[in-house]
Amino acid sequence: MQKSVLHLIPSFHQGGSEQQAVQLVKLLHADGTYRVHVACLEKKGVLLNEIERAGFTDIPEFRLNSFYDVNMVRQLRRCGKFIRDNNIDIVQSHDFYTNIFGMAAAAMARVPVRIAAKRETGMRSSTQRFIERRAFGLSHAIVANAERVKDYLIESGVPGAKISVIYNGVDMERLSLTGPDREKILFEFGLPTVDSMKFVTIVANLRSTVKNHGMFLRAAANVNREVSNVGFVIAGEGDLVEETKAFAAELGLTGKAFFLGRCEKVAELLAISSICVLTSESEGFSNSILEYMAAGKPVVATDVGGAAEAIVQNETGFLVAAQDHQTLADRLIELLNDREKSERMGNKARQVANAKFSLAARKDKTLQMYRDQLERVYHR
Repeated sequence: MQKSVLHLIPSFHQGGSEQQAVQLVKLLHADGTYRVHVACLEKKGVLLNEIERAGFTDIPEFRLNSFYDVNMVRQLRRCGKFIRDNNIDIVQSHDFYTNIFGMAAAAMARVPVRIAAKRETGMRSSTQRFIERRAFGLSHAIVANAERVKDYLIESGVPGAKISVIYNGVDMERLSLTGPDREKILFEFGLPTVDSMKFVTIVANLRSTVKNHGMFLRAAANVNREVSNVGFVIAGEGDLVEETKAFAAELGLTGKAFFLGRCEKVAELLAISSICVLTSESEGFSNSILEYMAAGKPVVATDVGGAAEAIVQNETGFLVAAQDHQTLADRLIELLNDREKSERMGNKARQVANAKFSLAARKDKTLQMYRDQLERVYHR
């Protein structure tokens, strides 16, 4: 009899956890080995249309106000009923909030396989870490998206045998543009159409200071003094946009720093970019880095989270210390002044992404984890 799996997704906004969750759901649904269900904590976001087009129209929402009120109990009961009514064998959560809610609901409903997730190091308060550890205690397995995240979990007391490292997957085909019309793309983004202009790009939300756009802009200011005809592109939305724009102006980058807001045409943006950057202070395993690599761009990123597991130092890009904007600037200047090296690194980055971070690899490792967990339950 075909087994059923429920994926509990935080929302359908365009965040890293949400994108990876939707991607995995679609992969498993197309594979057909399991009957796949989707539920969420907030039924909103640009990815909702995507998941509905994949055939998921019955998506229950378990909206929370707090982990400590009557509504939490009510939603846990609702979720438990949904699990029982649909004979769910596996519940998989995808972030901090769905870990807490999903593992509790699945345990109450006595789901035989409960799989939590950990996608970042640090970032949580001591209270949040305590609560999440309780959720991990209710799980049978935990997916970490990088070896560094696994190490972090082990250091916090989670048994290593419970943790499976499954890297994020990247859609190589989606990030590949054949013969892009550079001038058209630049016009659509409102960027200067000067043929000789090179663009250094960062794709990261501006909802949290953890993405550290300040470091990017400080480096940009240094680069701008040394290299002519270079622009700096910031793609992302959030409450920090105006503050970041003001900082760019303060650094003398007016007319050189371009804020695109939320970018739905990532492939096009990367196609016209020369170098791609990530300056996060903390990460799990960055989707942006994988997209940069899949697009064939050299990457300069801070050495946090799983960045070193993706970027091959001096071969596909450079790793720099968090907050070290001077070294970041130096690496950018080096690549901007050496087109041959930049292109060689970008080509190698694409090869690594295709070999190590494909969608097929992610799907196959997930299916193996399901088989192992079901074997544990039904054939012990």
